[in-house]
Amino acid sequence: MNLEGKIAVVTGVSKGIGLATVKALLDKGMQVAGWGRTAPELQHDNFHFFECDVRYNESVQRAFDQTIARLGVHISVLVNNAGMGVAALLEETSLDEWHTMFETNVNGIFYCTRLVLPGMKELEEGHVINISSIAGTTGVEGMSGYCGTKHAVRGISHSLYKEVRSYGVKVTCIYPGSVQTNFFDNIDQVIASDNMMRPEDIASTILHALESHPNYHHVDIEVRPLMPKGKIKK
Repeated sequence: MNLEGKIAVVTGVSKGIGLATVKALLDKGMQVAGWGRTAPELQHDNFHFFECDVRYNESVQRAFDQTIARLGVHISVLVNNAGMGVAALLEETSLDEWHTMFETNVNGIFYCTRLVLPGMKELEEGHVINISSIAGTTGVEGMSGYCGTKHAVRGISHSLYKEVRSYGVKVTCIYPGSVQTNFFDNIDQVIASDNMMRPEDIASTILHALESHPNYHHVDIEVRPLMPKGKIKK
């Protein structure tokens, strides 16, 4: 897809992968609508922030309506990046923590994607990027709730791409390993380090998928740090 001048929506833009993706899309000449609970520290003529909590359909609908009113009717790219995780054994996970993970990581994708698909199908061009996790391909002890949500993202993505591919719309699911973000702030067992991937690395992968030939479709992309524990000391 030629990205210049087209409209993208990115969720969870305050920092990390979301903010890095916004910057990468702006560099390609896109008009970018950032949906999030907190505005990032970013000033750019083509960046437009709309307050949005993807856990709530009403909030997503309002952000969508505001985006269409300001930028136009044809959204070409949606990056479903907003997400959160809690590390806890299943029986020690609170109801609020469980519900918040599923409302954010799963329901949020549904609320956002259902609104942009009709326009993409009408345009016969569009790309939905869903950020899952390595946790969406395997089980992780002490993170059953988070893994459950990311497995759901995988299932949604695999089903959806088959629903929309004949309309010229792509759906790509990305499974990052550890990334240097604030995701680990509330996970005592792991500390973000330079051995992890950078948010910019994930943004570059997103760009690669978006700019591919119209008939070339990345369905799944798994990315990991090369040396997650650093170089072996000789």
